[in-house]
Formats: sequence, structure tokens, C-alpha cells
Amino acid sequence: MISEIQGAVRVRFAPSPTGYLHLGGLRTALFNWLYARHTGGQFILRVEDTDQKRYNPESLQDLMKGLRWLGLEWDEGPDKDGPYGPYVQSERQQIYSHYAEQLVTAGYAYRCYCTAEELDAMREEQRAKGLPQGYDRRHRNISAEERARLEASGLPAVIRLAVPLEGTTVVNDLIRGAIEMENSTILDPVLN
Repeated sequence: MISEIQGAVRVRFAPSPTGYLHLGGLRTALFNWLYARHTGGQFILRVEDTDQKRYNPESLQDLMKGLRWLGLEWDEGPDKDGPYGPYVQSERQQIYSHYAEQLVTAGYAYRCYCTAEELDAMREEQRAKGLPQGYDRRHRNISAEERARLEASGLPAVIRLAVPLEGTTVVNDLIRGAIEMENSTILDPVLN
């Protein structure tokens, strides 16, 4: 990930500590570190620990030890404070929740109450019909009464982005150029 804040290049390496550092992750870290050093920018280590079922604290320590052994020192990270911390995703939950709620209030996101079992059944049905697999937006436009019923039931909910159903989204990639995606193929990703 490359971004510019006030003209300075900032790159990040964002591993998920669910296993040991592998060659693909090392390659990504090396390229980002080299780019940061070449441009006088900053190399950020941000830990993607959102998969709590597979999170392994030993993997995180191994990863940090491996990067340091290779000389890939980061400028900001879980053990080096900076102006954009915290650098561990699970520690940013309050920030994400705040903005996700703003999106719900503004109508750009909505609550989805599907259970893991319902999502598995949905994908299996789509697979059997030869359709693309993914969330079918079933809770996107439910009535206020149905939403209130689901809230009252105590079912846990996630917040999904309400991707526009028409049109095209264009992402300008520094390497591949303009990448176009039909909005109808983007399946309302989970935000929080």
C-alpha cells in the first residue's frame, strides 16, 4: 500500500499473524521498505489481527524478529508509536465503529444479520446453480419493522457498505493503471 500524506511517501506492510513469515510476505515487506528508503519516506508495520480465531502471538513475534534480522526496520508500528496509531487493527475497533455508524446513519451502509450458517448455505446454493458466490444483499433494503425485529432478536450484526448497484467504480493503480469494476459485481463488503 502506497500513500502520500503532505508529500511524503508512506508504505505499509500489513501481515496477518496467523502463521510464520513466508516468502510472499517477505517480498512485499522488502519492496515496500526499499521504496520507502529510496524516496526518503516511511515504512509502517500494521498488524492485521482481525482473524482472532487463527491469531498467534508467537507468529507476530517471529514476524517482527524476522524483519529485523533482515534489516527491514519500520518507522512506525505496534512497538513504535507514531501519529497514526494504533498500529494493530483490533486496537482500532472504536475508530472503525464510529465511522461505520456514521455511514449507516447517512444511508451508505446497513446492518446485516446473516449467521455464518446462512452465509454458507447461500454460497452453496449459488455454487449449485453455477452463480458467482457471495452475499446476496438480503438485508440491504428490509423494512424498518423487519430491521427492528432483527435488532430485538439479539442476532449479532455486521455493517456492510451499500455499494451503488449501477455504474462502474474505477481505481487508479500505480502499476496497472485504471482498473474498472462494474458495481453490480461488488458484493457489499463488511466494514465492521
